[in-house]
Amino acid sequence: MRFASNTTLAQAALSAAFVVLMAVHVAGWLPLTVMQRAEALWYDTWLKQTALGGVDDRVAVLDIDERSLREFGRWPWSRDRMVTLMDRLFDDYGVAAIGLDVVFAEPDRSSGLDSLNRLAAGELAGQREFLARFEQIKPQLDYDARFARALAERPVSLGYYFIPAGMGDDRSGTLPEPILPSGAFGELRPGPAEPAGYGANLEIFQRSAPAAGYFNMLADVDGTARQMSLIQHFGAGYHLSLPATTLRVAFGGELPTAGVSSFSILGRDYAEPWIDVSGIRVPLGLNGAVYVPYRAGSPFPYLSAADVLSGRAKLEQLENRIVLLGSTAPGLSDLRVTPFSNAFPGVEIHANLIVGMLDGQTRHLPAWADDARLLLVLLPGVLLIGVLLRFGPTVGLLLSLALLAAMWGLYAEFWRRLWVVPMAAPMLTVLGLYLLNAAYGFFVESRSKRQITKLFGQYVPPELAQEMSKNPTNYTMEGQSREMTVLFSDIRGFTNFSERLPPTELAEVLNAYLSTMTRIVQQHRGTIDKYIGDAIMAFWNAPVDLPDHAVRAVQTALEMQAALTQLNQEFAAHGWPEVKIGIGVNSGRMSVGNMGSEFRMSYTVMGDAVNLGSRLEGITKQYGVGILATETTVRADPEHAFMKVDAVRVKGKETPVVIYEPLGLKAGLAEAARRDAEAFEAAFAAYQKQDWEASGKILAELNSRTPRPLYDIYLERIAHFRAAPPPPDWDGVFVYTTK
Repeated sequence: MRFASNTTLAQAALSAAFVVLMAVHVAGWLPLTVMQRAEALWYDTWLKQTALGGVDDRVAVLDIDERSLREFGRWPWSRDRMVTLMDRLFDDYGVAAIGLDVVFAEPDRSSGLDSLNRLAAGELAGQREFLARFEQIKPQLDYDARFARALAERPVSLGYYFIPAGMGDDRSGTLPEPILPSGAFGELRPGPAEPAGYGANLEIFQRSAPAAGYFNMLADVDGTARQMSLIQHFGAGYHLSLPATTLRVAFGGELPTAGVSSFSILGRDYAEPWIDVSGIRVPLGLNGAVYVPYRAGSPFPYLSAADVLSGRAKLEQLENRIVLLGSTAPGLSDLRVTPFSNAFPGVEIHANLIVGMLDGQTRHLPAWADDARLLLVLLPGVLLIGVLLRFGPTVGLLLSLALLAAMWGLYAEFWRRLWVVPMAAPMLTVLGLYLLNAAYGFFVESRSKRQITKLFGQYVPPELAQEMSKNPTNYTMEGQSREMTVLFSDIRGFTNFSERLPPTELAEVLNAYLSTMTRIVQQHRGTIDKYIGDAIMAFWNAPVDLPDHAVRAVQTALEMQAALTQLNQEFAAHGWPEVKIGIGVNSGRMSVGNMGSEFRMSYTVMGDAVNLGSRLEGITKQYGVGILATETTVRADPEHAFMKVDAVRVKGKETPVVIYEPLGLKAGLAEAARRDAEAFEAAFAAYQKQDWEASGKILAELNSRTPRPLYDIYLERIAHFRAAPPPPDWDGVFVYTTK
């Protein structure tokens, strides 16, 4: 009794320690990388299952692809070409707005303007004709000024990037003014940590363009971009991301607004930031981010920049679209890891986010998420510990499943409401507690269970051995007599089959064949007795009681034959011969137990009923059928339809045996198969009455409709008996003199 109390206390302490570990992870005191990865996997799975499909052409990606580089030269292109691109997009194709997922950080010197300026100030300073001509063409050669004019008063958002703290503090280009003041969110300071530097566009472009947004991504611990911050505090205020600024200019350039939603839950106060971009209100997490609502497949049309520059693009592909300029060309491509791909174009992330904001489908981490997760770890954890210790693993399993189902449903509801509340920790708390207690009980109290599994594990499928181990005293390997069903299967013509293959390939064929068939036997809770070369012997109703043993054996035989189709296709691909098998099934009283000698023992079945099953397998080829079963099996199997094939005397038995061919489950049997079976049985009854005319007529009709070797066999018998009638005492039973 003392041992039991100590065991219970140790089990309770171990369970409580596990719950505390999960709680400190959720509270952020001890982040566990494995849990963070589990939560990311959980999120990715939901995202993939619920992601919208189809094409959304509200946003188009203008791709600086390899073809563009072949036609118009390496990147960066001259600003002169960028002017042409801007004019084409706005003047010829009528786009709604453009977001540039690139940075123009250096002046363009490709026009030669600098050289001409030096000449005008130096050796050609006195050449009035040169100077006059130079003054005329100078505006055209100032590509940067021309590009700046192309940006002005057009709905264009430039791109730039921030340099996170610890990764350098360079500051290049001109950063746009903050679009929101530092106090836009009251006392909250949402967004990532303040960066140390930035890489922005030249001042001339920044002054001309109506907007600019940063294109930094947020990467989780596994490097995957699941979120993107829409706001970033730097200097005197907040800056907006490229998707937000592109959406803003597309809708007229109105300044965004921001604020905080305050509310209470169970007496605890919470505050959540939000921003409003052109009338689209977007709730944010405390990190200033939203989850990117990735779409499945290829949702956005990609157009080559070469087609736009050359005018080959179609108007309907771009008109009134929001266009994002980016690149997928090797060496230029901005590839990110996302839940959908390890090489995902960064520009398409912006496209997904823009469409998500338009549809109001961006998700965020609510302010109360960590508190909710902590409660969902502690309360179910304490409840489950108490139930497992008081009522044991069975009731604990039911409660665990109920809790997991409830958490699953709760997550689904959160998802529907556009909240991302990581549920991996609460669910793994429940699952881990149950497994921990189950494992503890197994190692402390399961010596007899391990023994029964060791004894029977080589014969029965793992799930049956597990079931037996729950009550090991109910099972024995001692000999006993039981009503059982036995199955024999064998490859037809195996000797010729084996001679056509080298030994190594023959071993591969046998391993694949036996593995497939064994798997089917075990799926129907059969016990593998032995392999005899290519033959399989299995039985049902021992060691585990199976009242429907005949049903299971017949269904196993049908599925083994059906599995040959796929198996033979795989063999044909390797150039291996086709496999055909015969199967015999018989039910009856058999002796089962651990039998053998002092040198070797095996758990097996013996008796006349076993021998008859083996005989049936041997004569399947005589009738051209894949499976034969006895009348005792038919009587014990109410679920399958059978067709009477013959009445025979097998070698070693004087009593006739009626044999049947299983046709399939009664519930799903085709009407044509049912009619053919009834017609054949009528032909067989006429055959036994020596009404050769009636029997032959039915068989001929069946054979003309669906030719079968079985019909030919009986037509040959009828032709024989017409020429040499059977003796007067003939009982219609066919006698086999060989095994």
